Amino acid sequence: QAHPQVAEVQEEGCAALVNVCSGADGAGLARIQRAADAGAIEAIVAAMQAHPQVAEVQEEGCAALVNVCSGADGAGLARIQRAADAGAIEAIVAAMQAHP
Repeated sequence: QAHPQVAEVQEEGCAALVNVCSGADGAGLARIQRAADAGAIEAIVAAMQAHPQVAEVQEEGCAALVNVCSGADGAGLARIQRAADAGAIEAIVAAMQAHP
C-alpha cells in the first residue's frame, strides 16, 4: 500500500499473497482470512486497477484473487462477495481483455 504506483512492488505483493494464501487446511484458511482482514482483497484489486497494462500485475492479481476467494464456507462466500464489491469482477474482465 505504500507504493501503489510502482508496478514491480504491486506484482511482488500479489505474488506473495498467492503463496501465503495457499492451502485448504485449517491453517491455510486462517491465513486466507487473516489476509482478507488485513485488506488484501482491496489491495489486489487496487493494484490491478492501477497497472492495467502490466501483464505481470494482472496475472499475479488474478492468481491472488483465486486463492483469497477460495472456500465454500460462510467466510469464503463472504470473501467472494467482498471481492465482487471491491471491483474484482471488472478488474479480472479488464485484465482478460487487455491481455488476450
